[in-house]
Amino acid sequence: MTTAIAISDLTKIYANGFEALKGISLQVQQGDFFALLGPNGAGKSTTIGVLSTLVRKTGGTVEIFGKNVNSHVYETKLDLGVVPQEVNFSQFERVKDIVMTQAGYYGMPRKLAAERCEKYLRKLDLWEKRNDRSRTLSGGMKRRLMIARALVHEPKLLILDEPTAGVDIELRRSMWEFLTELNESGTTIILTTHYLEEAEQLCRNIAIIDKGRIVENTSMRALLAALDKQTYIVDLAKPVETLPDWGDVPVTASLLDSHSFEITVAASLTMSGLFKLFLERGIEVSALRSKSNRLEQLFLGRLTDARGDAVNV
Repeated sequence: MTTAIAISDLTKIYANGFEALKGISLQVQQGDFFALLGPNGAGKSTTIGVLSTLVRKTGGTVEIFGKNVNSHVYETKLDLGVVPQEVNFSQFERVKDIVMTQAGYYGMPRKLAAERCEKYLRKLDLWEKRNDRSRTLSGGMKRRLMIARALVHEPKLLILDEPTAGVDIELRRSMWEFLTELNESGTTIILTTHYLEEAEQLCRNIAIIDKGRIVENTSMRALLAALDKQTYIVDLAKPVETLPDWGDVPVTASLLDSHSFEITVAASLTMSGLFKLFLERGIEVSALRSKSNRLEQLFLGRLTDARGDAVNV
């Protein structure tokens, strides 16, 4: 399998002495949807900056599709599209012109650039806004415009730095669908996000960075399998005053009110097994939801283990 990104012993020390990256090593395979997670100041944006040559590394090597980012700057940039965390286009340019200008930076013929511009503005529901000044767009539309701009040269690798920050739930879901489709078509995607549900929903592999070091690097499935317990909130179809005896089943449960209760069970217990447990005890359920994001529990747990103290994210 082709390696999309190969980072080896990467360090970055700023002029003021701050060590942002402390010898991280990381590989991302071609076609992967990869999550790079960490609290603020962990080193995520610095890593992205080095990959895109916007930040000069202090030491180590970085390769994109086998090419060193320092000795093959032009070639690696052709393979790379970056959607930064902050909006960084002119607020007075038209939507269409922003994408067309980006295409020009890659030397694309005008006809092809126009075709690509229309293709991605349509895919991202911005075609009707193509002649509008970008300052008139909503925050969510500006995010989508940055994605269209990053994709106009159809890079093999797309890096998304907090792409859905400040975006409403409906738009976030539609962006998830678009990114999933893009990944399935062959584009390798690296995602940084504070919405841990987003990483769990989209990504197959994950690395957690903290204080400039990689503290976890594994598959999403393996990481989630490390959870030995799961807590649910159960809404009842009929009110109850007490909960039944659970017998020898290893569960912990407590009433929240007459119409709902909280229950903690082994993560290995399937949904059908859980509902069988309720059915056997005459519990009529109207709704069931996870109390908290599973990945969030693991994320905080890994940071706590790495630091040896409490974590505030």
